[in-house]
Amino acid sequence: MTEKLTTASVLAFERKLDPSDAVFHAGRWDDRAQSHAWPPVTIRPKSVRGTISNRLKTKDQDPAKLDAAIENPNLQTVDVAALPPQADTLKVRFTLRVLGGAGTPSACNNAAYQAKLLATVQGYVQQFGFAELARRYAANLANGRFLWRNRVGAESVSVVVEKMQDGVAVSTWSFEALELNTRSMDAADLEAKGLSELGQTIANGLAGNAHVLLQVTAFVRQGAGQEVFPSQELILDKGSAGKSKTLYQVNDVAAIHSQKIGNAIRTIDTWYEGADELGPIAVEPYGSVTTQGKAYRQPKQKLDFYTLLDNWLLKDAVPPVEQQHFVMAILIRGGVFGDAS
Repeated sequence: MTEKLTTASVLAFERKLDPSDAVFHAGRWDDRAQSHAWPPVTIRPKSVRGTISNRLKTKDQDPAKLDAAIENPNLQTVDVAALPPQADTLKVRFTLRVLGGAGTPSACNNAAYQAKLLATVQGYVQQFGFAELARRYAANLANGRFLWRNRVGAESVSVVVEKMQDGVAVSTWSFEALELNTRSMDAADLEAKGLSELGQTIANGLAGNAHVLLQVTAFVRQGAGQEVFPSQELILDKGSAGKSKTLYQVNDVAAIHSQKIGNAIRTIDTWYEGADELGPIAVEPYGSVTTQGKAYRQPKQKLDFYTLLDNWLLKDAVPPVEQQHFVMAILIRGGVFGDAS
């Protein structure tokens, strides 16, 4: 009698899309080909005298004290980043490593479970390959989703993706990001935009057929002296910071966190309920979107990662094709998924 297969209590996967921080430089739109002419964007503090505008508790409050609280100025120091007065374009650059071995755990303490997992992943790869996922990752590089707020309201956005080998670019793809619809992940649309070759390169990296290192450079024409938006640091002890907003920098250069870049690249999940209305969300086990305070793949819907994986491995209930793509995207994302108490 064979022993019943159970989920490993230790189960972890390393991420297979590994972005760097994205650093900011400033220059002129017409100087895009001259990399030496782009000085870094720096962060500087600004002290401002604002007003009290947040919602106050008015119940059982002394009206006189409430009036005094509202009338007082709101003094604060914040970090700001902006283009110099003579520069109208922001340059954002990062690198992306694409690693093979998707679906192979970095830690697993159950040999039978690991064997079943590897066989299942191999079956998926033989049937579908990584073409669908890679095409979607390529779309999020081409459409400039990783720029976040910097993309909004831009006059022009040009994205250049280079495959690097021995320190030089061996392949180059250029895209006009604003011509790409960030809400569409339809295969026909993506093929029409010339993403198939870049997608194939990413798929080769995920399959382990080639070493893939991409350098991604975006030029965002925003206007001379305009404010730009690096990542904001999460400061738990506000008092020690001395500022109400602290921006992220790398060696005194404004930057976006690698985690935020990774989140944008993996915003490919259109396989959840309500995707037609809301568009793609980042691949997460429970479909969590923290900015909306909602999870779109709750366990009661049986579409969360753990339910799908357990049904697939432990019950041999093969999920629909779209949910198989989702499970593989989670394994590429990486994480700790063991069934520890």
